[in-house]
Amino acid sequence: MIETSFHVLPDGRRLAYRHIQGTGPTLVFLPGYMSDMAGGKATAVFDWAQTNGRACLLLDYSGCGESSGDFADGSLSRWRDEVAALIEAHCPGEVVLIGSSMGGWLMLLVALAMPQRMAALVGIAAAPDFTDWGFDAEQKARLAAGETLYEDNPYGPEPTPTHAMFWQDGERLRLLGQPIALDCPVRLIHGQADPDVPWEVSLRLAQALRSADVQVSLIKDGDHRLSRDADIALLLRTIAALG
Repeated sequence: MIETSFHVLPDGRRLAYRHIQGTGPTLVFLPGYMSDMAGGKATAVFDWAQTNGRACLLLDYSGCGESSGDFADGSLSRWRDEVAALIEAHCPGEVVLIGSSMGGWLMLLVALAMPQRMAALVGIAAAPDFTDWGFDAEQKARLAAGETLYEDNPYGPEPTPTHAMFWQDGERLRLLGQPIALDCPVRLIHGQADPDVPWEVSLRLAQALRSADVQVSLIKDGDHRLSRDADIALLLRTIAALG
């Protein structure tokens, strides 16, 4: 097990990360909303990289996992800049971004901020623009007024909060309404039984991407997490095929 290290930003934020050196573009895993680098898909990618001599970086956004900060202060733009800072500090050369759910939106934002560093992107139930399609008009009005929403959480005992600042920042960063100027290879994996992110979102994303090298894999009985052994195996095969 590689021990957790900490990258300190100029304002004092301490970002937890695990990093191994190796060959090829560095694999960088971006967790989903309220998730961290201890999740099953992240650790599976890290273990695979270690076994195969690949460079890999796992990380926790500020306010998540072992990183410092308050989750209520988190936003896509804040976390995008944190990911970029970690890549600049610890990942020489190209990277492959692997984004799960919200991490799939963040993956796109990071890639747009540093396109010259992208070898490929892999989205797992990628959820770009979920501040738009994930909320109804009444919820959006409450968020726009500065209220925090709390929704039932099927993955844990505590309700899932959506803070107004996060939602408002996300609305400014929506991508699906225009061409997405990325040209690297992109692989999108999505379960058609996903109750949280409609699988059609991955098709919309594939259409919006400028890259001609985009493939979508649909798993008919796949849920949102895509953490079953067969799902993990597909993810690892997808990463390995990118070289």
